[in-house]
Amino acid sequence: MEIIRFVFWEAVKVLALALLAVVACKSVAALARPRAWIKGTLYASILALAILGAWFAGNDVAAEVYRWSANSNLARGDLKKAYLNSLRAISLRPNNLNYWHVLFRAKMHLQQLQSALEDELAITALSGGAPDEVDEYQFALCWYFLGKYDQTLAITLRLVHGNPAYAAPAVLQGMAYTAEKKYPQAEQTLLTVLQLFPTNQTAVEGLARAYYLDGKRRQALEVLDDTAKFPFPPPARDRFEALKGLYEQ
Repeated sequence: MEIIRFVFWEAVKVLALALLAVVACKSVAALARPRAWIKGTLYASILALAILGAWFAGNDVAAEVYRWSANSNLARGDLKKAYLNSLRAISLRPNNLNYWHVLFRAKMHLQQLQSALEDELAITALSGGAPDEVDEYQFALCWYFLGKYDQTLAITLRLVHGNPAYAAPAVLQGMAYTAEKKYPQAEQTLLTVLQLFPTNQTAVEGLARAYYLDGKRRQALEVLDDTAKFPFPPPARDRFEALKGLYEQ
């Protein structure tokens, strides 16, 4: 659907450009006895404007093709091509936020975390000075994987306060507390998540791990046992059983 909409609007732009060029040429031709150099200049101006418009339209199409290719590369796991295609899209249209999003995803998959964070300024500027909560969560993830837990918590606390129903930042907040060995805060945070979202697998595993590292083996096993009450998929249940085996040792 997105492709059809894009092609439609690009076709409208091209047709409008062609129509304007034709109307302009007819208007010049209808001028009453203009000097030859004036008429020639007007025709040259119309041609230049038409060429410029076609060039811009062509770059729009090329940038979108690069973005589609980058998304396809990401879906296939071809990360280097995704990175290069997203860079090409940005080189043509640096003010398009969607192209920066694809580049950010490619960098995340390639573990170019510091480089991804360097794009925060561009993404923030293109978002009107206030990136949305998904972008901010991605920034928090980068800080977490870089081991910068204070920065992670600064973002996740703000996100959780702004939208308590957004589970991902709260789970990441609990993981950051665990990494800082602030186990009571981690346990409380992840318990709150599971009260709202009892089938959040990452929260289950995070809470069990926080309890285990806090020396509360029995509570860790109880968290995993309680998952039998909820409809988790088989891979998740296999994971829980493996963790129980580990924590029972």
